[in-house]
Amino acid sequence: MKLHREGLTPQMREYDRFFDPADLNYQPYLMYFHHPHFTSQAINTDRSGFRVSVGPDGEQASAGGAVGPGPVRVITGGSSALGIGATHDRNTLASLLWSRYAPSRPWLNFSGRCYNSTQEVLLFTLYRHLLPEIDEVVLFTGLNDLTVGRLPEWQQGDHGAFFFCGEYFEAMDDLRDRNRKHSKVFGRRAERNRSRIATFDDVRHDIGQVIDSAAELTLRHLDTWRRVAGPDTRISYVLQPMFLWMGKTWSPEEKLLFEEIDRISKLGTWQELYGDISTPEVAREFAEAIRVGCEKRGVRFYDLNPVVADAVTADDWIFVDRAHYTDKGHDVVAGLLAETLGLS
Repeated sequence: MKLHREGLTPQMREYDRFFDPADLNYQPYLMYFHHPHFTSQAINTDRSGFRVSVGPDGEQASAGGAVGPGPVRVITGGSSALGIGATHDRNTLASLLWSRYAPSRPWLNFSGRCYNSTQEVLLFTLYRHLLPEIDEVVLFTGLNDLTVGRLPEWQQGDHGAFFFCGEYFEAMDDLRDRNRKHSKVFGRRAERNRSRIATFDDVRHDIGQVIDSAAELTLRHLDTWRRVAGPDTRISYVLQPMFLWMGKTWSPEEKLLFEEIDRISKLGTWQELYGDISTPEVAREFAEAIRVGCEKRGVRFYDLNPVVADAVTADDWIFVDRAHYTDKGHDVVAGLLAETLGLS
């Protein structure tokens, strides 16, 4: 039987191909990034893997491709900022801001699928040299930092855990084993001290601790953003709208898609996996921690969840899943983002 996902959101097939773990584009320092020169009807990337943005007259720009003389504007974050769910590059937040809602400057998409705040700022640091003057940076993010903040303590280290870090630790253990001399301890070969890939039973259950650690890392990285972007660049942190954080009632299409995703998921339902960080209360607590830190750093802060919630109805189909937007969702969010931040 044909899935609702295939009928309602056929573009997601292209994102499945884009995210194929068998062909993941591993990168030094970043761990992974997008495929360079990926082409499809839904998503296209440049020579470095950055998604292409489309301007008001159909012109294109990207960090690793064509960039005008400047100034330019940058939007960064995880897969929601990247534009997962959009049927075309022109329907992402970066493109809608450039073409419709804040067209005075080109907008470049500096987002990374599954990136946390460490990888977001590192990506910018590594590729800043490709860009001219920047007058605006918008960090449209938050969910991934809380998600990886739940991973076990042994995966956190000095810079926080990240998606696929279990695989990283396993690979490093294998490398260590290949280079280790097989010494004997009291007549027995020393046992391998292998790390393990965390399961959802291993995650942190103290949500207050998760919020605190995610906020601390995020604010630390905002200090780096300020230094790398420059003193004259305006920086805004925007807590991304997420279905459950908004408290939205699902539309008929959202109901079909969300129930189907939960039913076919091999790992478990969203509630089983992420329910403890998906409440509006958690979003408000995290938002308050970030807001206070942003004030101290001269960074503007906005929680877009209540703004979008007030602008849509239960019948509005704006999510393809609980974190990513339809074309209509991208348009609603882009318009409200420009209005809330005072962009032109």
